[in-house]
Amino acid sequence: MKKEAVIALSGNPNSGKTTLFNALTGARQHVGNYPGVTVEKKVGVYTAGNARIRIVDLPGTYSLTAYSLEEVVTRDFLVNEKPDLVIDIVDASNLERNLYLAVQFLELGVPLCIALNMMDVAKSRGIEINVERLRTLLGVPVVPTVARTGLGKRELMETAEKAAALGPPPLRISYGDDLDRALMEMEKEIQAHCFLTDTYPAHWVALKYMENDEQILAKGRAVDPELSKRLEQVVLKVSDHLMATTGNYPEALIADQRYGYIYSILKQGVLSRRTDQHRLYHSDTIDKVLTHRVMGPLVMLLIILGLYHFTFTYSKIPVAWVEGLFEWLGALTVATIPEGMVRSLLVSGIIDGVGGVLSFVPLIMMMFFGIAVLEDSGYLARMAFMLDRVFSLFGLHGSSVMAYIVSGGIAGGCAVPGVMATRTLRSPKERLATLLTAPFMNCGAKLPVFALLIAAFFKENEALFMFAITLVSWTGALAVAKLLRVTVIRGEPTPFVMELPPYRFPILKGLLIHTWERTWQYIKKAGTVILAISILLWALMSFPRLPASERATVLAQLKPAASADTSAFENASEEERLRNADAALGEAALRYSVAGRIGVALERISRLAGFDWRVNIALIGGFAAKEVVVSTLGTAYSLGEIDVEESLPLSEKLAASPGWRPLTALSLLLFTMFYTPCFITVVCISREAGSWKWGIFSMIFNTILAFVLAITLFQAGRFLGY
Repeated sequence: MKKEAVIALSGNPNSGKTTLFNALTGARQHVGNYPGVTVEKKVGVYTAGNARIRIVDLPGTYSLTAYSLEEVVTRDFLVNEKPDLVIDIVDASNLERNLYLAVQFLELGVPLCIALNMMDVAKSRGIEINVERLRTLLGVPVVPTVARTGLGKRELMETAEKAAALGPPPLRISYGDDLDRALMEMEKEIQAHCFLTDTYPAHWVALKYMENDEQILAKGRAVDPELSKRLEQVVLKVSDHLMATTGNYPEALIADQRYGYIYSILKQGVLSRRTDQHRLYHSDTIDKVLTHRVMGPLVMLLIILGLYHFTFTYSKIPVAWVEGLFEWLGALTVATIPEGMVRSLLVSGIIDGVGGVLSFVPLIMMMFFGIAVLEDSGYLARMAFMLDRVFSLFGLHGSSVMAYIVSGGIAGGCAVPGVMATRTLRSPKERLATLLTAPFMNCGAKLPVFALLIAAFFKENEALFMFAITLVSWTGALAVAKLLRVTVIRGEPTPFVMELPPYRFPILKGLLIHTWERTWQYIKKAGTVILAISILLWALMSFPRLPASERATVLAQLKPAASADTSAFENASEEERLRNADAALGEAALRYSVAGRIGVALERISRLAGFDWRVNIALIGGFAAKEVVVSTLGTAYSLGEIDVEESLPLSEKLAASPGWRPLTALSLLLFTMFYTPCFITVVCISREAGSWKWGIFSMIFNTILAFVLAITLFQAGRFLGY
C-alpha cells in the first residue's frame, strides 16, 4: 500500500458506519459537501506506525442502483476516485439485507473488505456467524467488529492494508436464461465499441441498462446515441417478454436473484440461530422438505419420474394424430404424383424423414411445459443446490448443475446454452470439465431417438425407461468429469455459491409462452436444418442408381434353385412376389448408393455394437444434428416400400425388422447418449474453451467412449442370451 492510501467506508444506514469512522479517525476528520451536491462528505485520517491512511465516509446507502442522490454520490466516488479499498460495514444482526450492497460492490469489481459489525447485537439475538465460511464463499476478507467498543478495529485496518488494490474479478450472477442472453448480447456490443468501458466494466454497464439506471442511460446517450438506442431496444424487448411470462420487470428479477445469491450463501453453514429462529425467506418452510438431506433427493427423483410419466402418458394420442397426418400426406403424394425421383424425394426424403422428427412435437411440447413449471417455480435452482455435494466429489462446481440441467439434465434441453451457461463458473478448469461433459445430457435433439426406440421396444414402461436413461446420462457425465479432473484438467475445487430465487406460482401465460418458444425452435430446426440434411442424405441414399445388370442379378436370386423346394415360390401370389421383388430391389439400391456403401463399409466394426449399415448411415447424419438419426432411419426404411398407403409408423417398422431386437435398441440408446455433440455444440465448445482442440477432443473422445460402451453392452447381452 502506498504511503497515504485512500479507503472508503460504506454501508447501510444504521449499520454503525459513522461510529466506526469516528473510532478510526478520532478528531482527525473534517466535514464538507461533495462538489455540486448538498450531500455531506466526511474525510479523516487513520495512523498506525508509519502508515497514514485517508478514510472517506461515504453516504449511507442500501444499493448502488442510483435511485437516490446518496447512491449516485457513492457510485461516482468509487468509479472516478478509485479508492484503494472499500470497507463495507455490515450489520451482523441483519446479514441478509446488508449483504445486498456487498454483492453490488462485487459486481462492480471494486477491492472490498467486509467489516462484520455489531457482532455483540447478533450474539444477543442468538445469531451465530461462521466468519471463515463467509470469507471463503464471498472470496473477500471478512473481519468481525464492534464499532462502539473498538473491538476488531486494529485487525480490520491490518487486513485492509493487505487487501487494498487486490480486488477480485467482478462477480457475475446468473439472472435467468432470458436476462443472461440479453446481457451477453449487450456486453458484446459494449466491448466492441468500448462503450463507457474506460470507467465501468462492460458487463456492469449492460446490467445498469437492464435496470434502467438513469445516470448510466444519460451518459450512454451522450457518448454514442445510436448504440445506446440499440441497447435500450434490447432492454425493451426482454422487459416485454418478462412481463408477459413472469409478470415482473427486469429490475425486480435482478433483485430477486441477488437476494437468492445471498440466501444460498447463508444456507451453507454461515448463519445459525440458537433461539427464536426467524425465516430468512417465506420459502424456508418449503425448503425444509425440498432441500432436506434425505427427503430432498427422494422428492427430486419422484418429480422427474412424474414428469416423464405425464409426458409419455398424455402425448400418446396427439403423437398418433401427427403420425396419422404424415401417413395421410404420404398416401396423398403417392396417389397424385407418378412414380419416380420426385415422388421418392417427397415421400422418403421429406415426409418420412422430417415427418418422423415432427411426429414427436407433442411429446417435446409436454416435456418443455413440465420443465417450464419447474423452472418458473424456482425448483430447478434447488436441484442444483442439493446436487452440489455430489458434484464436488467428481471435481465439479455446484454451479455446473445448472449447465447440466440446461443441456438436458431433465430431458429436453439444449447443449448450446448449457455450454454457454458455464461462463458463470470462476475456475477455468471446472468450467472446461463442465462444458466438455454437459453434452452428455439428454438434449431435445436426442429425445426423438429415445422416444422412437422406447415406443418400438419398451412401450410398457416408457416413463421408467426415460428415467433410467436420465440416470445413466448423469452417471456417465460425472464419471467422465472425474476422469478429466484427475488427468488432463487437474486443479483444486472452488467454493459453491448459487442464487436461490424465491418460490413463485408459475403464471399460465408465461408457461405457455416458454413452452411454445422452445417448441417453435425445435420445429424451425426440423423445417430448416433437418430438412436440408434429410434431402442431402436422401440423395446420398438414392445415387448412384442401381444398374440394370445389378437389378437382373437381384431378381435372379429371388428364384429358387432347381434342386430346392419351389412350392412356396409357386404358391405365392403375384402381389407377394412383386412385394418381395420390390423390397429386394430397394435394399439393393440403397446398398449400392454412396451412403449405403459407407454404411456397409463401417458395418464390419459397427456390428460389434449391433448396428447394421442402415443404422450407420443414420448415426453419420447425427454428427450434424441428433434429430437426423430419426429422419434418416425413416428415409432408409421407407426407400423400397411398395405400399406407402399402408406404411407403418417407424417404431413399428423397427420392431418388425429382423435386424432389430431390444438389445440392439439398448445399444443404440447408449451410443446416442454419449457420442459426439452436434456440430453447433462443437463450435460452441471451441469458442468457450478458446481453442478448437477441445471441440475436436469432444468429438473424438465422446464417439470412442460411446462405441466402447455400446460394444460392451451388446456383447454382454449376447453372452447372457438376450
